[in-house]
Amino acid sequence: MIHISPFVLFVTLTALSTFIGGIVAFKLKTRLNLLLGFTAGVILSVVAFDLLPEISNLATSLNISLQNAFVPLVIGFLIFHVIEKYIQIHIACEDNYGHHRHPTLGVGSALALIGHSLLDGIGIGLAFHISNTTGIAVAFAVLAHDFSDGINTVSLMLSHKNTRAKAFGFLILDSLAPIIGAVSTLFFTLPDKYGIIYLGLFAGFLLYISTSDILPEAHSEKSSWVTVFMTVFGAGIMYFILQFITL
Repeated sequence: MIHISPFVLFVTLTALSTFIGGIVAFKLKTRLNLLLGFTAGVILSVVAFDLLPEISNLATSLNISLQNAFVPLVIGFLIFHVIEKYIQIHIACEDNYGHHRHPTLGVGSALALIGHSLLDGIGIGLAFHISNTTGIAVAFAVLAHDFSDGINTVSLMLSHKNTRAKAFGFLILDSLAPIIGAVSTLFFTLPDKYGIIYLGLFAGFLLYISTSDILPEAHSEKSSWVTVFMTVFGAGIMYFILQFITL
């Protein structure tokens, strides 16, 4: 049975972490290329060192081959690729690509991150079904990268020329998503065989966003070794945060 007090506390902290990350992104708008480089590194680490190990563990417990377990990841990657092409994101020729912005892609990418935050909340809620200790441990893991989710959501919206008001609206949605996800678990439980599917799909979404959207955008106009460093730094810092959390 879920004990409401720690459940409410940590779900609220998760929402605040996302919101504060987004406010930081607004403050650093003039250095958006560096922020995007950092964001790409963070997302890459979240996929490689958080989502993929979790998928592998679930595959082992369910006696599913890793080859089959990663099928949802590829599907998730391709779904976002198809969506991007459908809304004609890359109509412009390569020479002009850096000078064009597509608000719809910013919205689509932000929605994928909001979906990820929703799943974070579901993960916290399901963990509290097991025990307070498990729930708190999972909540700490989510707190570590939800700050970056807030940064990522605002960065993606602003980099594609969406208005600050619209970016703020999506930040609010991203902040509320883990609360909605966690509260929803008061009414259901999710078998592991479905959990491996949603983890794979969103790993694919995030992998596509980081490599095909954020990194090219970070280097479109102000490419430099500093931007490259921020990508490496983002990947490294998230790796060590995740290592610390899993101790």
